[in-house]
Amino acid sequence: MNPYVLTILLSSLGLGTTLTFASSHWLLAWMGLEINTLAITPLMAQHHHPRAVEATTKYFLTQATAAAMILFASTTNAWLTGEWAINDLSSPIASMMFTVALALKIGLAPMHFWMPEVMQGLDLSTGLILSTWQKLAPFALITQTAQTLDPLLLTALGVMSTLVGGWGGLNQTQLRKILAYSSIAHMGWMVIVIQYAPHLTLLALLTYIIMTSAAFLTMKLLMATKVNTLATAWSKNPILASGAALIMLSLGGLPPLTGFMPKWMILQELSKQDLPIIATTMALAALLSLYFYLRLCYAMTLTISPNMITSATPWRTYTTQAPLPLAMFAIATVGLLPVTPTILMLVT
Repeated sequence: MNPYVLTILLSSLGLGTTLTFASSHWLLAWMGLEINTLAITPLMAQHHHPRAVEATTKYFLTQATAAAMILFASTTNAWLTGEWAINDLSSPIASMMFTVALALKIGLAPMHFWMPEVMQGLDLSTGLILSTWQKLAPFALITQTAQTLDPLLLTALGVMSTLVGGWGGLNQTQLRKILAYSSIAHMGWMVIVIQYAPHLTLLALLTYIIMTSAAFLTMKLLMATKVNTLATAWSKNPILASGAALIMLSLGGLPPLTGFMPKWMILQELSKQDLPIIATTMALAALLSLYFYLRLCYAMTLTISPNMITSATPWRTYTTQAPLPLAMFAIATVGLLPVTPTILMLVT
């Protein structure tokens, strides 16, 4: 892609997100979401492959539907209350439509069906943008309106997303689909606690972005898109394979690693709110996700693929990926748990 066009598209992505962040009016927030969608669409279809074009079409139709629902909900709220302010969502009908629209935008279950299919059609760089940056603007709107949304609906969406994200990833062999179901599960963890402690949602979102960025950059460096491709990771680069295994375990939420921090805090908050059954369900659903992360770790570190003389040797080819971002994200993914009090103080 032409670097000037790429610069314009990436700048538009930043502009759309910033506009949604800064807006207190529904129309401006909707415009920011639309700029975001229109900027990422050419990035998704840049390879002109039929699968990429199909994924782009699915994504565009889904996002356009969600945007139309947001506009309809805000218009309904303005009609009934006379207010266009984001934090004044007092109409129950508009509140429910708005919740469903944003759930569709970020891929919460049961509006999640587009997410794995779209992710599978993208390359790893665009998949990284879709999994991380594109979540920021909708979550900013959810956070601003969390106190006016239906708590029962938010809880149902959160629990269902965690369960679907765990179950859906169990039988997958494509890494991008596994990371899509991982995204669905993590979105459930963020939504379940947003009505009680929005700062924990921010903490979970930041740690998710760090861990997912490390996972995508690792797979891009290994040139891996399937689970069986990871079997050659150890012979290509043992240090990178060890780091990738730790990144996967951190995504699963194992205690010594950064991924345990948001899950620990969210379960603690749910227990404080006298919701032990929901907290137990969320903890058990996390085990489902942990299982398919362990599958990836097994493929990377506990299997050695046969080395054929005629096999391709991609580890000897030149890579254009800078190692510094991967190193920074990997260190943050593995080692932030000891500084949990400091991070909590910053996000509170």
